[in-house]
Amino acid sequence: MSDAPEQVQPRLGWLPPVGSWKYHLLLSAVALFILGPLGGIAASYMNFSVGFFVGGQVLAGILGSAVTYGYGSEGKHGANYMQTMAASVASLCAMSVLIQAMVWLGMEMPPAWHLMLFVGCVGMFAVGVGMLYTPLLVDRLQLDYPSGFAVANILRALTDKRLLKASISKLGGGTLLGAIAAWMTEKIAVVAAIGTSAATLGAGMIVGSRITVPAVLMAVIGAWQLPYLRELGWLGATDPFRKVGFLIGLAMICGAAAVDLSLLAVQAVARVRARATVAEGEEPAWKKVNMPRLLAWVVGWGAATLLVGTLVLGQPLGWLAFGLALALLFVLINGISYGITDQNPISSAFVISIMLMSLMGLKNPLVGLMAATILLISTSVGCDMQQDRSTGWRLGTNRVIQFRYQVMGVIMGALLCVGLAKVFMTAYPALTINQLDNPNAPVGQWGSAMTYKLVGAIRDLGSLSDAKIQAMFFGLGLGFGIQVLRKLLQGHQGYQSYIKSSRAGFAVGWTMDSLVLASPYASSFGAFVSFPAALWFGAGGIIASVWNTVTKKRGPVAAGSPGQGEALPEDMSTMSLVGGGLIAGESLFFLIAGMIGLASLLA
Repeated sequence: MSDAPEQVQPRLGWLPPVGSWKYHLLLSAVALFILGPLGGIAASYMNFSVGFFVGGQVLAGILGSAVTYGYGSEGKHGANYMQTMAASVASLCAMSVLIQAMVWLGMEMPPAWHLMLFVGCVGMFAVGVGMLYTPLLVDRLQLDYPSGFAVANILRALTDKRLLKASISKLGGGTLLGAIAAWMTEKIAVVAAIGTSAATLGAGMIVGSRITVPAVLMAVIGAWQLPYLRELGWLGATDPFRKVGFLIGLAMICGAAAVDLSLLAVQAVARVRARATVAEGEEPAWKKVNMPRLLAWVVGWGAATLLVGTLVLGQPLGWLAFGLALALLFVLINGISYGITDQNPISSAFVISIMLMSLMGLKNPLVGLMAATILLISTSVGCDMQQDRSTGWRLGTNRVIQFRYQVMGVIMGALLCVGLAKVFMTAYPALTINQLDNPNAPVGQWGSAMTYKLVGAIRDLGSLSDAKIQAMFFGLGLGFGIQVLRKLLQGHQGYQSYIKSSRAGFAVGWTMDSLVLASPYASSFGAFVSFPAALWFGAGGIIASVWNTVTKKRGPVAAGSPGQGEALPEDMSTMSLVGGGLIAGESLFFLIAGMIGLASLLA
């Protein structure tokens, strides 16, 4: 596929041909004015109430497939363009909590258009950075991005009759179970008490036990060491492990990434030297991106962010530049975490950035918030870009066109982000109450957990504890050391031959990968989330691994045999379809619940 794909006639005559300007106008109108705002309102509502949000990819993918179904299997690309645009809108709308944080901190609010301009510039910068890392995270490392995997399967199944027939029971059954589990979590106290999460279970089913078991191990070690951590002063008497665990986990990712990036830099030099011998056209057309233009995009929008931040918002240049530098680092680090565990630790990255600024002597909370805002928006939008590219990688969707759709989504998201924040806080004054200063204020359903965490971190400026610094350096050293040992073991030919030679070798390999020298990227998930969430993630991986082992022993079933229907592509396995369905079911439930809740409040 090229930048200007050949026009393909749809099977429904009234639809515009694929690739025509009318085709892109149809997709853009639906995504910008229906799917994007729908996901954006739900994302804002969820962040203001429960403190987390569900991305709009799944909902937009399903509804977008309904629009492009008439194009047959070619419709998956159009649906992917729409979900890309709609998800960008939702990601930025979720950042409306930053406006709420400014209110809590007593910041004099600038004109709305100033904020929209700043958010838009940061969003454009983030889109470019996300695309910049796509060849590494998506093409080279081939990270799973479980939600992106799920969306790819949904788009293929819903736009292709053959795949729909073969996968509907698995995908539909998983979706139904996910929605039921989410409803039970909301309505039944016992189910909620055990931290039930269909999406977390589904993500575990997609990535497998070698990723999920390390997360469980980290959570278990954290729970086991609670008394010792409290004795060290790293935790208070009633604090859970993840209050310090997220610092250790994110630092572990940084340490492991330092090893991987060093190796990749060496390989990159070798590739540049050998480029003259590489045949032209080796890379598929749909993957090609003009790298000089992309770099110019990142530099240009980074400069625009600095200009708007200093000249329009009156913030210090140095701290804004520091925020941009951190964004370049954490879009990569969070992207790795997102690609492996389906968790984008944006609030953890925000807290780390505040700690670093505190170490560098910053004491003004408003300046810290504006600089960290660059990081928060960039990690949200940039990692969302990478997840969308992973979906496109599975489908063969043109990256340049997908990039353009994401840019349009950022523009709409920047407008809605500030607008929705003002609408919500005007309609519900409880959102303007600083709950750190007024913990007993009657705020109803507006828990604002995300804002609570952001403002709490900002208020630590100038008073960073030794315990947090020690936890960060411990995690950094642990992640670096483990990753060095893993690379040495992976490069040992004798070891690699042994683990592939027999069942005993396979067991040794699994034990080393999952327990003894587990990936720091995978282990960190157990430090980010609550203990029950880590267990659900682990359960999903174990279920998938057991299922795959049992079915492999039975041998492959021939396509078209009785009761089997059509053969599915290799990456549309039973576990990936059911797991993707669980993610879709929970996402749909919370999105619909958010819309219903907002409608009832406005009635």
